[in-house]
Formats: sequence, C-alpha cells, structure tokens
Amino acid sequence: MAWTKYQLFLAGLMLTTGSLNTLSAKWADMFSALGCNGTPNHAFSHPFVQAVGMFLGELSCLVVFHILLCHDRRKPEPTMVPGQSFNPLLFLPPALCDMLGTSIMYIALNMTSASSFQMLRGAVIIFTGLLSVAFLGRRLQPSQWIGILFTILGLVVVGLADFLSGHGNDSHKLSEVITGDLLIIMAQIIVAVQMVLEEKFVYKHNVHPLKAVGTEGFFGFFILSLLLIPMFYIHVGSFADNPRQVLEDALDAFCQIGHKPLILLALLGNTVSIAFFNFAGISVTKEISATTRMVLDSLRTVVIWVVSLALGWEVFHGLQILGFIILLLGTALYNGLHKPLMAKLPCCPGEQRAEEEEAPERERLLGGGKAANES
Repeated sequence: MAWTKYQLFLAGLMLTTGSLNTLSAKWADMFSALGCNGTPNHAFSHPFVQAVGMFLGELSCLVVFHILLCHDRRKPEPTMVPGQSFNPLLFLPPALCDMLGTSIMYIALNMTSASSFQMLRGAVIIFTGLLSVAFLGRRLQPSQWIGILFTILGLVVVGLADFLSGHGNDSHKLSEVITGDLLIIMAQIIVAVQMVLEEKFVYKHNVHPLKAVGTEGFFGFFILSLLLIPMFYIHVGSFADNPRQVLEDALDAFCQIGHKPLILLALLGNTVSIAFFNFAGISVTKEISATTRMVLDSLRTVVIWVVSLALGWEVFHGLQILGFIILLLGTALYNGLHKPLMAKLPCCPGEQRAEEEEAPERERLLGGGKAANES
C-alpha cells in the first residue's frame, strides 16, 4: 500500500531530525572559542552541558503531550488515550541510566567521528538481548542470536576501520579514537539496562510514549543541571579538556557561546532535533509500523556518514561500509525483518505464525521505547 503524504512527511522528519541530532552535537564539538577571563582560544568540550540540552529537548515532549491532550479533549469525540495514572518516580531509575549513558556518549563523541559514533551505538542490541534473557526471562530465537553475532562482527570491523584511519587522522589521536569507541560501547550497556528497567517496571502501566520520554527528560534535565554545580569544583586533571581541568565548567561553556554564538545554534539544533525525532519516531510507529521506524533509524547512519564526508569531517574508509552492512544485517535479524520474506517461502509456513505472534510485542516495545536512543 502506498504511503500517504502525511506518512512520507513523518518518515522524512524522523530521518532528518535523527541525523541532525548527531551532526549538530558533533558540530558543537568542532568549535573553538575564547573562554572566561581572557582564557585563550580552546575547543568547546562540554559534554555534560550538551546532555542537559538534550534532556531539555526530551522534556519538551511532555509539553507537547499536554498540548495534544488538551487539543484532543476539545473534540466532540476524543481519540487520544492518555494512559493510566502512574507514580512518576518509576521513571527515576531509567532516567538516571539515560543521564549516565548520554553523558558518556557525548564525551565519546568528542573523541571519535560522528559516523562511527552512530554505528557503534548498534551494540545496544547485544546487551539488551543478554539482559532480557537474564532479567526478563525472555527466550531469544536462533535468528536473534545470529543477529547478535553479526552485530559483534560489525562492531569489530567498525573498530578496525577507526584503528586504521586513526593513524592518518589529524583531528583525533589514535588513543582518543579507541577510547571514544570503547566509551560508546560501554554506554550501550547502560542504555540496555535502561531499556530493561523500562520494560519491567514502566510499560506495564500503559504510559503514553510522549509522556514517558518527557518524564525521563524532566528528571534528567533537573538532576544533571544540579550536578553541574559540584562538577564545577571536581578536578580531574588531563581527563578534562577545559582550562580549569574540572569535570565540567559550565561557566566556560557560556563564555565560549558568548564569544562564538554559532555554538548556541549547534546546541539548539541538538535540543530541537531530539524533541522532533522522538515525536516523529512515535508517530511513525503509530501511522506506519515499528519495523519502518527501525529501518529509518538505521538509515540515518548513512545520512550522517555521507554528510560527514561531504563536510570533510572524516575520511572515506571502505571498512566502514562493510561494518555498517554487517551491523544492519545484525539489526534486521534481531528485529525479525527476515520473517516476512521467509513466510513467503513454501518451506517455512511456521515463520508467518511466529511473526504474527511476536508483532504486537515488538510494536509495543519499539513504539513505547525512547526513540533516541535517541540522542
């Protein structure tokens, strides 16, 4: 069935904003500007400030939810289901995981390329699968285990591409690239814990996806904003890339923004894009399918890679293409994209039944989960 204009708009919005989210964060990292009190020109390296901006974007989803709800209630026959009431503190543990995982990923983005950053985030499949078996009692199908193995192979290939390209990379040292890649993979363990916590304790309450994203954004924004105060005084030496060598120097970030307002544009791009990306992702799941959402989420890796090459942010490396294809195969197998094709084969009638049984569950998880993972 052909897509309607509205469905095409939603798909394009999700692909565009999802790509802009990573690209704008990387763009901010590439700026240099003067700091406070005449501090010499230095790189804009403020991952925790960027994470606060990202959570502000998620928090805006809560505002959008209430606007849509109020608009729907004015109709003669309301159609929007707000979901049942729940204790907002249920979202605190997932929000803390989100806060930690996002902050680590923004630190890593300072050290590696935008395309590798996006590709390596595919590692979340490995840890989500293993944790769902251990803590949710789920049984993975053989195709899902094969998908996990493909994902591991893809990560090795992407890591090898970064290792080989790191020798000729002037913007990042080889040690930084390797550290950044490892931090991204480590962050996916935390993201997987977040997903398992959400599924075990949150989604049984039938919370509207926009409200879920917004509530996590609320906790993440205010907690991380408060943590910026002690971070201003925690000395971490050469680990920090700011003049005072503290964990996060928010004042230095604001001074740099004042000296170079384009940084603010990049940060706003990150904040606005994550809000629209979450809204578009949830709408794609509702209007088209969760499978389409997953495919679009994978395609944004291609967009990020192509734009990064076009802007000269990174150098072409053939191994990255191979790694991406392997990762894409792993994602497709894990999410069951092969099943509709197998169901058409006369030798595999059971696959169609399995797909029909699992489709509602996959739609619920992909539709209720945070798109960003957005970030």
